[in-house]
Amino acid sequence: MAEIHIERAHTMPHKKAREAAEGFARQLDEKFDLESAWEGDTMHFRRAGVDGSLVLEKHKVVIRARLGLLLSAFKSRFEEHIHDNLDRIFDGHAAPAKKTAARPAKKRPG
Repeated sequence: MAEIHIERAHTMPHKKAREAAEGFARQLDEKFDLESAWEGDTMHFRRAGVDGSLVLEKHKVVIRARLGLLLSAFKSRFEEHIHDNLDRIFDGHAAPAKKTAARPAKKRPG
């Protein structure tokens, strides 16, 4: 079995993030024939050989999936598809990178 674990930061309000996640689920269903259902802020999805979840948190989305033996060979394809769709769906809503201030160089006596 192969495991997939992907986390993506976002800055969307909860309602918009949930709508985006539902769009993501529709795309998974169209591409991979996955069934999905919400339980609170967790969307469970499955089909023969795939079992996983999408957890919608305040500032991130966490996707976990287990691929059965036959689909394990396609792990990289599944991961690529997930990343591409998350990029498109949450585009412009990624959390900004944290900025760190550069420290001024210390002067040496001399």
